Amino acid sequence: MGADVPKQYMELYGHPLIYYALKAFEDSFVDEIVLVCGAGDEEMCRREIVDKYALKKVKKIVCGGRERYHSVMNGVKAVSAGADFIFIHDGARPFIGGHVLEGVLEDVKKYGASIVSVPAKDTVKIADENGFVKATPYRKSVWQMQTPQVFDAALIKKAYEILEKEEEALLEKGVEISDDAMIVELLTDTKVHLFKGEYTNIKITTPEDMAYAEWILKENNKMQKEVLIKGEKKRRPFKKKD
Repeated sequence: MGADVPKQYMELYGHPLIYYALKAFEDSFVDEIVLVCGAGDEEMCRREIVDKYALKKVKKIVCGGRERYHSVMNGVKAVSAGADFIFIHDGARPFIGGHVLEGVLEDVKKYGASIVSVPAKDTVKIADENGFVKATPYRKSVWQMQTPQVFDAALIKKAYEILEKEEEALLEKGVEISDDAMIVELLTDTKVHLFKGEYTNIKITTPEDMAYAEWILKENNKMQKEVLIKGEKKRRPFKKKD
């Protein structure tokens, strides 16, 4: 991003980026939120985000790890016993919709592992080590992964327990762990189902993403105002009874 602060703390219309992701889950059916942050950021996150915006569902703030999957592992370990499902979401994805959360919940109840994703709009090429095209997968079979990635709680806990034991052996084999779904695919016999989300569920990665995020937020706010206006009942003029 080329910014002075980590992207999840950058301001978007007066709020830190991560606020929007946390607020989406705060306003949803989710019972508990575990916030995973960088080492040393715990107190700042508690004070400047959780307490400041009264995010009551954030029950724990834990320190992240060296790689993304280490951070997720720490978060999964912190989830309270008795959880049915675990939603793993990127703090830099501010626009996850409530209806998508409800849809992927029904999906994971059915399949045990479900990830929000969208069909690829563009043709994808697989390159060799020299930058030449090696293969062209059929576009209709290519999906772009988003988050949340949602799993039966016992399943994802077990997958991360196995990973913790076998991580060194996997890395020696050259296995690149890209996301949580891959861990489940690799270390369990559960198939991961793709749940169609929305293209606006973007991950903020580059400066132009912030410009797009501002536009999305502006459009969302405009639509909400239009819905409120259209939903208002017209008052009938007062008439005296004869």
